[in-house]
Amino acid sequence: MHKNDTKPFLLWDVPLALVLLTRLPLPRLPDTVFARQAQAAWAFPLVGLVVGLLACCTGSVALSAGLPPLASAGLVVAVLICITGAMHEDGLADSFDGLWGGFTPERRMEIMRDSHIGTYGVLALLLSQLIRVSAIAALLTSGAVWTILAACVFSRATMPVLMKVLPNARQSGLSHSVGIPGFCSVFTSMGLAALIALLSIGAHAVIPAICAGLIVGVIALVAKAKIGGQTGDILGAAQQLAEITFLLALTAQL
Repeated sequence: MHKNDTKPFLLWDVPLALVLLTRLPLPRLPDTVFARQAQAAWAFPLVGLVVGLLACCTGSVALSAGLPPLASAGLVVAVLICITGAMHEDGLADSFDGLWGGFTPERRMEIMRDSHIGTYGVLALLLSQLIRVSAIAALLTSGAVWTILAACVFSRATMPVLMKVLPNARQSGLSHSVGIPGFCSVFTSMGLAALIALLSIGAHAVIPAICAGLIVGVIALVAKAKIGGQTGDILGAAQQLAEITFLLALTAQL
């Protein structure tokens, strides 16, 4: 084992997390860095910070250009999807197809691996993105553009938690290749998310964070019961539902 593999934090973890969770054009990383994929989970909220900043800037520019809040919200979501390559949205669709489309754990996993999308996946994508755009539009209408940042950050901090508390449901795929983060990475991830959320929107972040955490808890219970653990698709679904729940709770407050 390389001596850097056991260190809890390295600066390389930030670009590595960006490579794992986005499609941003980044320089090629040294091959040795990829051995730290599990340890780099602490930096997932920083990915949310980058993604959220780009999305918030898009919303601000769109509003300044005179676009209505709904159109601006559509552009915000488009930016979020483009930056991440829709990997989380894909995980959401696959998870709904598999978890509710099969009657045995094996069949559910088989459906989740299938590249085709089914009725459950289509409906999940349509409804989730409709709710997501509507919630962001409401936040833009109230002038709370930067609340989107907190949702992007906190939702990505839930992924290392699931990676730690749930076993991997299969011996392949992105989640399996990344590995299991240590408690230090998980706690640091949650601490960073809480700090950034509080700095960006203050006490307004508390209730949305609790609501998002509850949704992720439900996802964990369902995934454990239906397929025995988590996969990359489950992590993507958790990120999406946590972000949407966070946004909805914010709109209810603001």
